[in-house]
Amino acid sequence: MQNSMKQEKNAISSNTTKKQSIGKRKGFVVPKWAIIIPIIWTLFIYLRALPNNFTLLDDDFYILKNPFIRDFSFHGVAAIFTSFYNGNYHPLTTLIYLIEYRMVGLNPMFYIVVNILLHLVNVFLVFNLLKKITSNDLLSIVVAFLFAINPLHVESVAWISELKDVLYSCFYLISIYFYIRWVESGFKTRQYLLMLLFFFASLLSKSAAVTLPVLLLAIDLYKGRKVNQKTIVEKLPLSVLSIVFGIVAILSQRTVGALNDYSFLYGYINRIFLLTYAISFYLIDLFIPISLSAMHFFPKPTDDFLPFEYYVSLPFIGFIIYLLLRKSPIRKQMLFGFFFFLITISVMLQIISVGSCITAERYSYISSIGLFLMAYHLLDFIIKKNRKIIFIILFSLTTLVYSAQTLDRIAVWNNSEVLFNDVIEKYPDVYLIYWMRGNYEKSIGNMQKAYEDYNKTINLNSIYEDAYYNRGVILDQSGDPKSAITDYNQAIKLKPGYPEAYNNRGWAKFEVHDSVAAMADFNKAIKLKPDYFEAYNNRGWAYLTAGNFDSALMDFNKTISLNDDFLRARYNRAALYASHGKYEEAVADYNYLIQKNPKDAGAYYLRGQTYFNLKDNQKACMDWHKSVELGNPQAEQAIKDNCK
Repeated sequence: MQNSMKQEKNAISSNTTKKQSIGKRKGFVVPKWAIIIPIIWTLFIYLRALPNNFTLLDDDFYILKNPFIRDFSFHGVAAIFTSFYNGNYHPLTTLIYLIEYRMVGLNPMFYIVVNILLHLVNVFLVFNLLKKITSNDLLSIVVAFLFAINPLHVESVAWISELKDVLYSCFYLISIYFYIRWVESGFKTRQYLLMLLFFFASLLSKSAAVTLPVLLLAIDLYKGRKVNQKTIVEKLPLSVLSIVFGIVAILSQRTVGALNDYSFLYGYINRIFLLTYAISFYLIDLFIPISLSAMHFFPKPTDDFLPFEYYVSLPFIGFIIYLLLRKSPIRKQMLFGFFFFLITISVMLQIISVGSCITAERYSYISSIGLFLMAYHLLDFIIKKNRKIIFIILFSLTTLVYSAQTLDRIAVWNNSEVLFNDVIEKYPDVYLIYWMRGNYEKSIGNMQKAYEDYNKTINLNSIYEDAYYNRGVILDQSGDPKSAITDYNQAIKLKPGYPEAYNNRGWAKFEVHDSVAAMADFNKAIKLKPDYFEAYNNRGWAYLTAGNFDSALMDFNKTISLNDDFLRARYNRAALYASHGKYEEAVADYNYLIQKNPKDAGAYYLRGQTYFNLKDNQKACMDWHKSVELGNPQAEQAIKDNCK
């Protein structure tokens, strides 16, 4: 048994005993500290990302509006690990967001710094891992450098929401490292447990880590280790974890309806070309990064035909496979690089369709390592004479071009407007991106531009219910509830189970004095979404104006129990208490509002009025003076009339 273990150890570490790398044999000497150069170079490039802001491309869901990162308690952490959120399950990533939010609140620079530091750690890990696998220092430093500065990786680093990408990759690479250490050490249990631990951490960061067991088999083959029953059995714990997290990922996507069956849209034959196109995209764009975009949408078929490039992708992939299978001195290295790429990208190839994009630049983050391995070996094989000079020239040019493109892409992620404009430039006929830009314009109060973007969305896709809903919101806020009702009607027609549309239509009907229809809409919204606190609040206000004190109070209490931070319900309940002479209860609500926001001039003014009704003129005048100090001129008259 010991002899067998020694043989396997020698098989996987045979290359490591050859201290002289290919680079050294041909005149290249790579010092141990060389990895510092790409790390520092990359750090200086990504300093440009520090002024960037949050964007409304997932940053709003994962950070700005994420309730799970607000509760820094045992219950809050437990909720992170036992819940799906926004169609995903990556609790370790959310836990990091929780810690970041606890430390700096909503300071985007800190979040970006964490992403950059993790990327630099990954650069270091790529270098050391490849040294372990290939025993080629020059290859390791070149691939690490290309990995560090490739423009396609900007999305994984500069996009705050892609913490999950750099985080899972970090644990993924460490797990591979400990796997190799485990074999080299003669299969010591400690190394195996560390491999399992970091793999588990990787899965908790992003489900894309499920590919690891298959990749380890590819590494076994490359290192000359026999793949037999033993090598398969030893990976069963990892495989079980992969299957479990794969199922969890599918279930989480289903919670938001993100899983799509494009067979009906494209047909089964065209889906083959969608797959080959996706593979071709990564093979080409990683080396020739042109037309980069935060979103690469599925194509729009014309008479059931895809664009020409989709059909060309199949023979292109066939030609690549033919070249890989031909006998050559580097066939083993090329096949390993290709399978490294294919295994790690496999779960991103939209075989099970998720979302509206066929490819994404961030998906190339780990898989690019395999393609860079292929590129290095191919170049090393082709260049025979003057190898050193040609290599230096090509590498220098590639480094400069990639660095310039990376700097340019980092700037695109500065804010939502720049980002969405860039996508529209690449995809001017895709309705979804106009809707997203409209949401951004609405969030900053630019209602006219938002209205125009929603109109554009509807012109491109007349059955997109969210565009009608959002345009209805704009119309209602602009003082045109009747037109808003028309848009809400269309949104509900397209999506009958749309609680937000029922709630907003109810409020618009309330504004045009159709109280009965408004109440019916609020009831429908609550039936569709029992925890819909805004609908309870709106219905409570409708009850209040109708003089139904008890029902109004029940709805305001329900709203507050569902969301204690929804301060409008506190205002409404305080107004309800005050209107019915329950001044002490009203004061308690105003105290809460002032505690939440000590600069709330309106709360001071209203509490002052409540104190006045309680015959406590001294406290009333103090509150009115504070309200004036905070900029509320309305309180000046109260002071003039009642305070000496």
